[in-house]
This record gives sequence, C-alpha cells and structure tokens, in this order.
Amino acid sequence: MKIKRQSKILELIREYEVETQEMLADLLVEQGFNVTQATVSRDIRELKLSKVPIENGRQKYIAVAGEQSIVTEKFARVFKEGVVSLDYAGNIIVIKTLTGMAMAVAAALDSMDNSEIMGCIAGDDTIFCVVRSEQKATELIEKLRNSRN
Repeated sequence: MKIKRQSKILELIREYEVETQEMLADLLVEQGFNVTQATVSRDIRELKLSKVPIENGRQKYIAVAGEQSIVTEKFARVFKEGVVSLDYAGNIIVIKTLTGMAMAVAAALDSMDNSEIMGCIAGDDTIFCVVRSEQKATELIEKLRNSRN
C-alpha cells in the first residue's frame, strides 16, 4: 500500500500545484487512500520532496530525483534565493530563510554533500545544522556565504 500511495503522491505533484500537506492529503483521499497528516508528512520526507517557489509568492512540492545537473542548479538557486541570514554558535549553524523555505533550503544544503554537517533540522523559516566542530562551522559558514554571491 505504501509503494502505491507514494507513487500516487509523485503523480499528484506532477499533475497539480500541491502547496501544502493538507492539500496533498485531500487529493489522496479523493483518490481512495485513507491517510492522516502524519502519514503524508512521513511520505514527503521519505520521497525527499521539496518546495520550490511558483508565481504569486506561492510554493509547491516537487520530487528532487531526476537529472542531477538540473536538480543541482535548482538547489543552488533555492539556496541563494531562500537564505536570509547565516550565523553560528559553537558547532551549530543557524540559517534563517524566507517564510516556508526552510525545508527546500535544507534539501539544497543536503545536496551540496558537506561532510562537515552531521544533520539538519528545518522548521518553517529556520534551519539548525549540527557541524562536527566549531572550526568546521566557521569554515562552512564562509563557504555558504560565498555560494550566495
């Protein structure tokens, strides 16, 4: 059932401009899937879906799998356009983003393959990244700031 549901999710986000988890859950229910918000949230994470900007300041979910060069360019653009500020305290980097962009920026950050990062947690407009050491955090902050220019 999970594979069938996740395949349907990928189909739905290609077919519709799915902006929220609630909208995705409603579409799945219309398609005959009995889902909860928690299930949809877990599926989004497992499928590594991300949000990208669309017209009128809105966002929609996309699947990040596909041609790697196109995805890499999109991630670079999402990171550059979505980040408002970068700072750190000890070995934790705090990234402030435009509202609703933290998950997309975190996915972009993950795609950069920074071995210094042990893990990230994204909220709505803030990302916390745990880095291996304060020195690595300092180096990574500089690298990330340069990537925005």
